[in-house]
Amino acid sequence: MPVPEFLRELRTHVGHDPLWLSGVTGVIFDDHDRVLLTRRSDNGRWALLAGILEPGEQPGDAVVREAFEEAGVRVLPERLAAVMVDPPVVYPNGDQATYLSLVFRCRYLDGEARVNDDESLEVRWFALDDLPADVTSHQREKVRVALRDTETTWFALSKPEPESGIEPEPEAAPAGP
Repeated sequence: MPVPEFLRELRTHVGHDPLWLSGVTGVIFDDHDRVLLTRRSDNGRWALLAGILEPGEQPGDAVVREAFEEAGVRVLPERLAAVMVDPPVVYPNGDQATYLSLVFRCRYLDGEARVNDDESLEVRWFALDDLPADVTSHQREKVRVALRDTETTWFALSKPEPESGIEPEPEAAPAGP
C-alpha cells in the first residue's frame, strides 16, 4: 500500500512504534442509497474508503482525493458526519497506528467505481441491508451516523459526563476491528 512520503520519513525515526495519525473516511452514497466499499488488499475485508491526511491538507480535499485514488469516483463531501477514534491497527509490516477519523458523508458525482490503486482488490456499491458480513461494527457505526438526518456532527463519547445529559448511542463503543 502506498505510504505518504512524510510518514515514510517519520517511520525512519520511530520504526514500527504506535503513531497517532489524522485520517478521513468517506461514507459515499449514490442516487440509489447504496454505499461504496472497497475490499482492502492488506486484510481482504470490505471497508469504507479512507486515508491519511497529508501535512497541511484540508480534510474535505483529502476525502475527495482518496475517493478518486482508491475507486476512480468523484464525490462531494456533504457534511462532517462524525469525529471518532478508530481501533488501533497493526499493518502486515509491523507498523502500528491509531487514527483520529473525520467521517464525511459524501455524495457520488461521477466516475465508474473500480479498483484504481493497489490498496483495493475490489470496489462495489452495496445496498444498506446487504453489507458484506466482514464489515466491522466500527465501519457500520460510521455508516449509521452518516445516515442520520441532521446537520450536526456526531462525536463518540466513551464516558459521558453525568451533568451533561449526553449519553452515547448504543453502538458508540464498537468491539474492535
